This record gives sequence, structure tokens and C-alpha cells, in this order.
Amino acid sequence: MSDLDWIEQALTGARPAAVAALLRYFRDLDTAEEAFQEACLRALSHWPKNGPPRDTAAWLIMVGRNAGVDAARKRSRLEALPDEDKLSDLEDAEGAIAERLDGAQYRDDILRLLFICCHPSLPRTGQIALALRIVSGLSVARIASAFLVGESAMEQRITRAKGRVARAEVPFEAPGPAERAERLSAVAAMLYLVFNEGYSAGYDQVEARAPLCDEAIRLTRLLLKIFPAEPELMGLLALMLLQHSRTAARFDAQGALVLLEDQDRASWDRGMIGEGLALLDKAMRHNQPGPYQIQAAVAALHARATTAAETDWAQIEHLYASLERMQPSPVVTLNRAVAVFKARGAEDALALIAPLEKDLSGYFYFHGARGAFLKDLGRREAARISFDRAIALAGTAAEAAYIRTQLDGLGEGGARAAGSNGVSEP
Repeated sequence: MSDLDWIEQALTGARPAAVAALLRYFRDLDTAEEAFQEACLRALSHWPKNGPPRDTAAWLIMVGRNAGVDAARKRSRLEALPDEDKLSDLEDAEGAIAERLDGAQYRDDILRLLFICCHPSLPRTGQIALALRIVSGLSVARIASAFLVGESAMEQRITRAKGRVARAEVPFEAPGPAERAERLSAVAAMLYLVFNEGYSAGYDQVEARAPLCDEAIRLTRLLLKIFPAEPELMGLLALMLLQHSRTAARFDAQGALVLLEDQDRASWDRGMIGEGLALLDKAMRHNQPGPYQIQAAVAALHARATTAAETDWAQIEHLYASLERMQPSPVVTLNRAVAVFKARGAEDALALIAPLEKDLSGYFYFHGARGAFLKDLGRREAARISFDRAIALAGTAAEAAYIRTQLDGLGEGGARAAGSNGVSEP
């Protein structure tokens, strides 16, 4: 491994802790980011000659803090400086900061940084873009490519997100237990949004957006390392791993969507599956079930089935019913209906989704699933109407092409729901 390779890995790994601490010092996202970038430049200059520091995050915090203060001094020579003993590098400042990183302050810094990125005043795309820029350090060009927008448009989006955060005056005090639990929930939701932005990509977008899945998994690992006893974080990471394990099998060579039941299970990543199953088992031992654990349990049933025919659809229906009670949602009910279709037939499934038509009238997967149920019952004209509506609402060319195959097969018997692991997870 070259010097640049290990330095890049070290900087990437230390970035969340360093930026979070610098944000606490300077209380400004732009200043914290600039201070970290200056520290990285100095690392590229010093580390190849002197070797890596004992604690890379602590070194970057110390250097970044001093660089930020120096920059402030240049901007305003009349501004009072901090005491000399706070700036001096004659003592082992790195050691003191490293010691602090092992305590609650480090955990609160990381959580605060992630929480700021998913502030409720920001739209979903703003939350994700800000997290990828500030926490992950992805370039604006790379984020823009993932979202299929121009670099200048993404730069403006991130700038607006920073402005909203600044105007919201997010507090920097260490959160108490109740607020920490609330923040963890918000951060987990934001990380899953990042993952889904990558996982929901069409075939032509996979190369640009797949790295979002990897980054979401990396950040969730970081959060779980900070809070190792949180079963819902275990469930979230398990869910991501189990879903991501199937990535290589989700499209055929022509870019067409391949449903879960038709996928080549030999191409699933068994390492990810093994880790996901182990995390889920560990989470369940806490006996504190939550939405991510239940969704991971659904994914685990698919992963454990050696063939599609062995899938325990009755158990999947039971899990979605539990999720429905815990987190009522038309989409959860739609997912449950797919399991009902597999376990008991189209008539029961169709009855279950009938009340959802108003809420999900603009949802691709509702019309795809409804068309499949109707097709299975031989109601061809009604199925055709649903499939036409699904094509109009398709988010990717692969989704539209799959529904087109269902339309073309209306003269044939039998059908499959548009999404076997929940309607939103082909």
C-alpha cells in the first residue's frame, strides 16, 4: 500500500470525529470543514516523512483547531486570541485530545454532527447531501453525479442546507439520555435514506449511486461502534447488509430488473449475509424489537431460503403485521399484502390493499402489485389498467420494462407480485 493510500484511509476514517470536534470548537460548519481540510493538507506533507501519529483523529483536531484560530487571526487582527497554553504544541496536546475521544464527549460530538446533518428544517435531499459532504467528505462533483444533477446545482443545495442549519441555531450542548435516543432515531432514518438513494438506483445509475450504499453502511458501523448496545442500530446495519448482499443479482446483463425470486442466489454476497444474520441474532437477544429489526428479519428469511420456493411467506406476513402495529403505514400494509398473496392467494391480498387506493394512488408499487393480484385472478382488463398506471409512475426504465413484461403476459395464466421482499424491494 502506497503512502497516499494509507493516508487517504486514515483521513477518511478520522473525518467524522475530527470534523465533529472542530464543529464544537468553532460552532460553524464552514469553519470546521475548512480547518479539517487544512489539517489534511498538513498531514499529506508531514505523515509520509514522520510516520502516522499515535491517534490520527486527535492529531487532525489539534492541527485543525490551531489552523482555524490562525485563519481567524488573519481575518481580524484586532480579535482577541485564546490563551497561549491552549494553542501551544509544546505539551502533549494530542494525548489530551485522544483521551477525550474515548469518553462521552467524543460520542456526543459524532452524534451531534450527524444530527445537525439530518436537522428537520432540511429537505430529505438536503440532509443526505450535507451528510455526504460534511461527514463522509465526498466531493461535490461525486455527490452531484449520484443525484444526477449539475455540480453547481449541488453546490448551491449544500450551501442552502448549511445556511438553514446556521439559522436554526442548533445547540451544541451534550444531549441528555432522552434527547440522545431521539437523535439516534433521526440519524438512523437519515442513514437509511442515504442507503436507499444508492440501492434504488436503476441499472444505468448503479455505478454512480452504489457508493452511497457503502457509505451508509460505513457510517452505520461508526454509529454502532459508538453505541454498541443499541439493538435498533444492529437491526439497521443488518438490514443494509442483507439488502446490499443481493446487489449483483438485481439486474440481468441487459439491465432488466430481476425479481428476488428469480435472482441467482449463488451470486449473493454470503459474507454480507453472514454478518447481517449475526447482527440480527445479537439484536434480538436484547428483546427490544423495533422497525429496523423487523425489516431485517424479513430480509433474513429470504437470505436463509436456499430457493424461492422455500421462502416462509406466512412468517413474513406475521412480521409485516407486527411492523404494521408498531409503525402504521400504507406502504407497510402493501408489503404485507404481497406476503398475503404468496401465502394465501390474490383474493385476500386484493381485499387488504383496497382501502389503500386513495393514499397510494401515486405510488408505482401499489399499481404494480394490484395489477399482479388482478392478473392472477384472471381480471385482465382491470390488471391492464393497473399496469398502465404503474408504467406511468415508474421511477426507472427497469421498473417500466418489468411491468411491460407483465402486460405482455396478460394472456397467460399466473402472476407474480411486483416485489417479493416487500413491494419496494425487488
